[in-house]
Amino acid sequence: MTESERPQIYLITPPAFDSLIFADRVSAVLDSMEVACLRLSLSSDDESQVQRACDALREVAHSRDVPLVIDTHIQMVRRAGLDGVHLATGSRSVRSARGALGPDAIVGAFCSTSRHDGMTAAEAGADYVSFGPAAPTSLGDGTHAEHDLFAWWSEMIEVPVVAEGTLDAAHVAALAPVTDFFGIGPEIWGHDDPAKAIIELTHAIA
Repeated sequence: MTESERPQIYLITPPAFDSLIFADRVSAVLDSMEVACLRLSLSSDDESQVQRACDALREVAHSRDVPLVIDTHIQMVRRAGLDGVHLATGSRSVRSARGALGPDAIVGAFCSTSRHDGMTAAEAGADYVSFGPAAPTSLGDGTHAEHDLFAWWSEMIEVPVVAEGTLDAAHVAALAPVTDFFGIGPEIWGHDDPAKAIIELTHAIA
């Protein structure tokens, strides 16, 4: 695998955190390895809390030339000086998000395990499509995005693809030839040293 073929890291925040403390943890990860994008994935609908998180992480990310996107909240993108939005509802809002944010913003779509939804999102103007969980899980009904889905997408579709969800080192190694990005977050934030954890997790593509 050449340098240009190696998947890049797409870093995902936890759903809840103290902005000031977490900013230092993100900084350590960004300083430990090259990260292509940072996604703010707060579960809170408290606008002031989301704004504080945007302010803290925007400074950390932009000072390292890493784009910052936000999960779902399209209207926060321009207001908070972010680079785009990640849509958790697949293809449904891609066209409207693109219209609202313009051609230069990043618009991504999580399409679960649906090839059809991914294709629809790509056709609607998504900059990337993510599938997951990318490894078996005991949560929900246990459905996960199979290796064949990523292999087919990488061969047939030009829009970049992200593998995310319940990743371990073995699945990172297996999926590295067939994905453009690994969405990593929950796998590392529970560790005392998330920077060390992400290096160990992605060793196969280092």
